[in-house]
Amino acid sequence: MDAGALLEGWLASLANERRLSAHTLRAYRATLERFLAHLNHTHGRPADAALLASLEAADIRAFLAARRAEGLSNTSAARELSAIRTFGGYLRDRHGIRLGGLEGVASPKVKKGLPRPISPVDAKALAETTGEFHDEPWLQARDTAVLLLLYGSGLRIGEALALTGGILPLGETLPVTGKGRKTRMIVLLPPVRDAIDQYLKLCPYAPSREHALFRGARGGPLDPGVLRGTLRKARVALGLPDSATPHALRHSFATHLLARGADLRTIQELLGHASLSSTQIYTSIDTARLLDVYKSAHPRG
Repeated sequence: MDAGALLEGWLASLANERRLSAHTLRAYRATLERFLAHLNHTHGRPADAALLASLEAADIRAFLAARRAEGLSNTSAARELSAIRTFGGYLRDRHGIRLGGLEGVASPKVKKGLPRPISPVDAKALAETTGEFHDEPWLQARDTAVLLLLYGSGLRIGEALALTGGILPLGETLPVTGKGRKTRMIVLLPPVRDAIDQYLKLCPYAPSREHALFRGARGGPLDPGVLRGTLRKARVALGLPDSATPHALRHSFATHLLARGADLRTIQELLGHASLSSTQIYTSIDTARLLDVYKSAHPRG
């Protein structure tokens, strides 16, 4: 069987059964297309089931080495190898084809970095200052409302911008659909509800169930790139580091909850993490913060 057909079948299964995001599917497609093109080049013929089964660890290492020569980091190389392993699992389970060489290839070592949250004061200042870079009051209110939603409720930017007028009227909680099309319940704090209400009062476009809640200047859905660009200006104006991004507000939400005594299971549910291990990284952040306080305050620190 042609490897291209196998690839399309794999991607279809990821979209329909595992419900992976369009962004993840594009990344997987790009990786496997590069891998198959590499095999075509090195073996002198189009890849098919027989070629995939005949591969050795050296073939996969050669592909990763070629990608590293192009400037790929350890983190990205590990991600590409993970995609190839996932493809191999599909070939084995669905077609009885063993993708050769995988067992002999170790994943590149990746230093696990910690998310970099920002303080509550800086988070609030960032939300308010970002809005000030617009001339239109409704655009100012919009950006402030979105960023307060990310910080106050722990949403991903894509989750916030996917909300429609169907969530109205606002209550104390809100169902949100996240990764894997899984729905979770988030809490809307009064300041967040007030910010959204203020935006809706000023917005020239009437909310509806069919349209995005947060609109762009011309009435379409707000482009996340526009929000990131405006936030970048606010970050510079406030003297905040490059790590002060929309996603950092989500990290700050989790870190500040943990510091106030929230348990990991609750934070996991609020963030929509599939496993507790994804949430446990925030305990490292809190420990790191405590060590910083200790070293700066203790006379023998």
